[in-house]
Amino acid sequence: MTEKWKDEAWAQDIWYSGKVTRRKLVGYGAGAIGAMMLVPAPWRAAFGAAKPYKIGSEQPLSGPGAIGGKTAVVGLQMSADRINANGGINGRPVQLVLVDDESKPDVGRRKSQKLVEEDDIDVHVGGFLSNICLACMPVWQEAKIVNMITVCLDTTLTTTHCNRYTFRLHDYAPAQAVAFGPLLAKMGKKWHIAYADYAWGQATRDAYAEEIKKNGGEVVGMTGIPLGTPDMTPFLSKISGNFDGLFSIFFGKDGVTIINQAYDLGLSKKYKMAGDGSITEPTNLPAQGSKVDGFVAINRYIPIFQGPLDTPYNKKFVEDAKKRLIAVDPSGPAPDKYVQSNYEALNAMKIAMEKAKFEGRKDTDKLIGALEGLEVKLGYDFPQGDKTLRKADHQAFLTEMIFEVRNGGYKLLEAVPKDKTLVPPACKFTA
Repeated sequence: MTEKWKDEAWAQDIWYSGKVTRRKLVGYGAGAIGAMMLVPAPWRAAFGAAKPYKIGSEQPLSGPGAIGGKTAVVGLQMSADRINANGGINGRPVQLVLVDDESKPDVGRRKSQKLVEEDDIDVHVGGFLSNICLACMPVWQEAKIVNMITVCLDTTLTTTHCNRYTFRLHDYAPAQAVAFGPLLAKMGKKWHIAYADYAWGQATRDAYAEEIKKNGGEVVGMTGIPLGTPDMTPFLSKISGNFDGLFSIFFGKDGVTIINQAYDLGLSKKYKMAGDGSITEPTNLPAQGSKVDGFVAINRYIPIFQGPLDTPYNKKFVEDAKKRLIAVDPSGPAPDKYVQSNYEALNAMKIAMEKAKFEGRKDTDKLIGALEGLEVKLGYDFPQGDKTLRKADHQAFLTEMIFEVRNGGYKLLEAVPKDKTLVPPACKFTA
C-alpha cells in the first residue's frame, strides 16, 4: 500500500525510494537522483553500475509529530543530494528509503521491521519521537543494523536502553540541563515544570529537576500534559502559587498551545517563562506571535548568524534549506534543529562508512568501530559546529545555544562550549 504522505503537496519536491519524475530531475540536477529506486541514465552516467547504499529512515510524516518529521526529511535529502553530487560514498550513490511511523510506536516498529526485511536497508538514519525510538531500538539491535538517531532526545536511549548498534550525534536532556542550569538559577530559585507527558518529556523533566536542585534551586511542582492536547487550560489553570518561573517542555503544535494558552491565562505575566527550545522552533514562531516574547530557551541549533553560528557554513546551510522548506511550509521558514540534525547525521555516517570501507550489513562491526569516538568539525557538512561522539555510550556532545525570543526572532544570550556540557556515561551495552 502506498503511504499517504507521498501524495501530499510537500512531498512532490522530495526525492524518495520509488519516485522518478523528469521535472524534479531537471529541477534538482544529478545530485538528487540517488534517492530513486530505479537507476535512470543520469545516475548510470555518474555512478556506472554501482549498487546504491539504502539508507532507511523512519519519520513521523503524519500525526502529532508530522510538522517536525517533514522538516527532518528535508535535512536528510539535503545531505543525500550533497553526498551524491560529490561522488557518493565509496563510489556508490545514496538512496533514501522513507517510511511514515504515523507518530505511533506500534506503527513505527512495524514499519522499521519492513525496512529491515523487505527494503533490505544497509543502515538506519532517523527517528523523531522518543517513545517510537525506544520501541524500534530492538529491531535495529536484532537485525544488527547501525541506528543513527537524528531527533529523539529521551535520556534512556543512550543510558539504560543503550546498545552498541545505536548512536546519537546530537545532544540529550542531561547535557542541556547542565548547560542551562546556572542561568536558570539566576532567573529564579523556585520553578514549576510543565511537560509533555511521555518518554521524552518525562526524561527531560527529571534532568532539569536535578540540575535546578544542584544549582541551589527548588522545583515546587510538576504538571504533565498528554501529547497532542489541544486545550491545555484545565491543566494550566491549576498552576499557581509562590514561585519564580514556569519551565516548559513541549514541541510541535503543543509548543504553540502552551505559549498561547499560558499567556491568555496570565501565567506569562506572573512568572518568568523558560523551557526547551523545541517550543520555539521557526515553524512555531508565527503562530505564537508576540505572546512568546521574553521566553528564554536552550537548543543545539537556531537559524541565526550570531556567535559560533556566524559562519559561511551556516549561512550556506540556511540559504539552501529555506529553498526546500517552502515545499513544507509556503511561508518559507528558516531551518530548525530537525533539519540540522538529520543533515549532519547522514554526513557523519558517510565519514564512518568510508573509514570502515563499509559495503553492507556484513561490515556493521567495522562501521560501529568507525563511529565510536568520531570527531567531526565545523564546516559545510557540520554547520552547527564541532562534535564528539563518545565511545563509551555513543552519545555526542556539542555547543548549546541559550537564547531569548523577541520580535519573532532569536537573540543569543550564551553559547555553552561542548566541554561544559559533559555528563558521565551511564551505559552498559547489552549486545
